Amino acid sequence: MHPSANAKKLVVGLGVTGLSCARYLASRGEAFMVTDSRLEPPGVAQFLTDFPSVEIELGGFRDETFVSASEIIVSPGVSLKTPQLAAAIAAGVPITGDIDIFSKSVKAPIVAVTGSNGKSTVVEILAAILDQAGKNYGLGGNLDSQNAMPALDLLLDSPRDLYVLEISSFQLETTASLGAEVSILLNLSADHMDRYATMEEYLKAKQRIFTACHRVVVNRDDANSYPPGEEALLSIDFGYGRPSANGLGLLEEENDQYLAYQFERIVSVGELKVFGQHNIANMLAAIGLALAVGIDLNSIRKAITEFPGLPHRCQWVGSVAGVDFYNDSKGTNVGATVAAVEGLGHHIEGHIILIAGGVSKGGDFKTLTPVINQWGKEVILIGQDAVELAEHLDSDTQTYFAQDMQEAVEVALEHAVTGDAVLLSPACASFDMFDNYRHRGQSFIQSVEQLQ
Repeated sequence: MHPSANAKKLVVGLGVTGLSCARYLASRGEAFMVTDSRLEPPGVAQFLTDFPSVEIELGGFRDETFVSASEIIVSPGVSLKTPQLAAAIAAGVPITGDIDIFSKSVKAPIVAVTGSNGKSTVVEILAAILDQAGKNYGLGGNLDSQNAMPALDLLLDSPRDLYVLEISSFQLETTASLGAEVSILLNLSADHMDRYATMEEYLKAKQRIFTACHRVVVNRDDANSYPPGEEALLSIDFGYGRPSANGLGLLEEENDQYLAYQFERIVSVGELKVFGQHNIANMLAAIGLALAVGIDLNSIRKAITEFPGLPHRCQWVGSVAGVDFYNDSKGTNVGATVAAVEGLGHHIEGHIILIAGGVSKGGDFKTLTPVINQWGKEVILIGQDAVELAEHLDSDTQTYFAQDMQEAVEVALEHAVTGDAVLLSPACASFDMFDNYRHRGQSFIQSVEQLQ
């Protein structure tokens, strides 16, 4: 089926990305309409204010709307397996997304970052390095930060010399040929298994970040970080061992541990304001990206020693009766929670009381068991899939169920002793009880404040 001469482009899904797509199309004078399966999607009030004459269909998808579009721009929250999208693809309607449009329009180099865990931290560390080096860059994509914009909003802003994008697997699904100057796939662990049938399908989506890129930074400790095939790409590698001839790693010298490039020490691990092996990996990844775009080691050194970490990522909230409380609400999958427990476990004298639960995304909760057995004291579970999570823990793990965040925090303090830490790291999505992970983290912070 071929669209008629007066067919419009169709934006599927509102929210932050959908609104940015609408702004971009409107700025170019292109005819478009919007559809969303929800009756009141996020951003609809803003859309109606900004685009009162643009047609919008809410509360369900219509087959005719999809197959008659001239092009479909899919928001990352909408699966390409959605029946109406599948029908449009079968009918030959072109499918694209915001990152695909951005890559075809931008004139400056792109640094592209994806991975199951650590994306936002790596991108923010890299941004701090670029700030220190005085670079004129744009920051955005899937990044949830006050300094970032959706990708297409970056094109409406003043031109930059470089663009740093955090990109999700969902966005990569609709990206034909990114052509980044530097790409990195940080790591891969089970996530979004409610959307992908297999880990292989998830990996293939992530690997689209390498399409037509010029250089790569690879995590030598994760085989999934390497580009597929035999492409001879210029690369920098990083990992926990000693640096390679063209890589980053850790040097043990003079009873200290140093982040190093080749054989040159950069900083002592003790000089960093963040803790945990996962954050060392994040630092090394960001340094690799910075080196790949020509940033000097002095700027890198200064930026990383001043980097404070991100809100909702193992963020210290406060201490009550000798018990420290940490907010890792951004730990929305099992791999992130494993890293948080392990990193914090090395950092404290006592044991961890973990608050977890929410909406499972098909992750393997069994992988939590070893770190909980090693570092944990007990687990307090909240949310829709609390029982499912509990069923995958060892039978002798002390487990409690709480109705809300306030109760979880109160029970945690009641069971903790001086030197212990209470860690919110849910291993689940938040939308059963909260608007998003930030709302969940703020609820935790407020609950802790009420203890004091």
